[in-house]
Amino acid sequence: MIAWISELFANLPGQRLLTYITFRALMAVLTSFAVGIVLGRRIIRAIYQLNFRDRARDFGDISPRNKDGTPTMGGLIIFFSLLVSLLLWGSWRKPNDFFLVTMIFTAFWFTALGFFDDYLKNIRGNSDLGMNRGLKLFLQGLFGVILALLLLGSDASPFAVGTATQMHLPFLKTPLLDLGLFYYPFIVLVIIAIANAINFADGLDGLATVPSGLLIAVYAVFAYIIGNSIASKYLWFPYVPGAGELVVVLSALIGALAAFLWFNAYPAEVFMGDTGSLLIGGVIATSAVLLKQELLFVIAGGVFVIEFLSVFVQDYIGIKLLKRRIFYRAPIHHTYQFLGIAEPKIVVRFWILAVIFTLVSLISIKLR
Repeated sequence: MIAWISELFANLPGQRLLTYITFRALMAVLTSFAVGIVLGRRIIRAIYQLNFRDRARDFGDISPRNKDGTPTMGGLIIFFSLLVSLLLWGSWRKPNDFFLVTMIFTAFWFTALGFFDDYLKNIRGNSDLGMNRGLKLFLQGLFGVILALLLLGSDASPFAVGTATQMHLPFLKTPLLDLGLFYYPFIVLVIIAIANAINFADGLDGLATVPSGLLIAVYAVFAYIIGNSIASKYLWFPYVPGAGELVVVLSALIGALAAFLWFNAYPAEVFMGDTGSLLIGGVIATSAVLLKQELLFVIAGGVFVIEFLSVFVQDYIGIKLLKRRIFYRAPIHHTYQFLGIAEPKIVVRFWILAVIFTLVSLISIKLR
């Protein structure tokens, strides 16, 4: 909005500054953080008064009884902060508007999905009695289908002819292969996998927030390169017109996460719930698809991959195949709790791992 208004005053000194992606991205961070801080306490109070509170799962010796009753649905802080910032600093000019509208739609879809899941858990009084798992996966997959049709089967697609179905791999300059029609189910798989990987990691105070912020920052760097014709050519990335607008979107999300962490740092005053974790996962997954950097998540999102794999190994290999547990609890951060490691130490160690994964993923920009 501000970028559009600035065009009406084109003769004012410094007006062009408002149109630069880097400036708008920095302002988006500050705006979403400020909005989150201002609204955060009010949202937490409203959630508490409406009795939307966490119901701690029974994990035996590691049951966090001191957290029972903590307000949940804190993802609303992230959502409103993100939305206000994007409405102010997003560019509605072509080709930027495609990416902006797509990401706002993504935020609405996954926030609504997570909110409904949290709502069911609350009224049923049990954290395991939310939305049916099959229905949740179906709605996530449905979004993936809509996104795939938009990118591969419509005139609005930002990808150049012949490049839409190509799959890229970190550390390689050229596409790994062309998936053709198989790119449709691939997009659906990416959306479901990334959204749930973030969801699994949301189990300790601040555990998902900082690694998410670092992962989002990585994709913001890639968005700047891929959306810049000069930088993309120099670094051998496919140029996607308008993709630079994702820098503003992802920057706004980083600011929103920082504001949420203000209240979620140990001991947490509020939990993000599925309202927040699915929002974050959905935005990251959609960004990965729009930038054609889906497999970058395996490196940059290493913490979330570990959490996801621990659940997969526990549920499908351990319990269903071997008929026994491989870990004490999954996701794996609960196993570390069982081993007697203090929660803040577990969280900080996961943050350190996230920094390492971030550095490796950034190295892949040049080492190709």
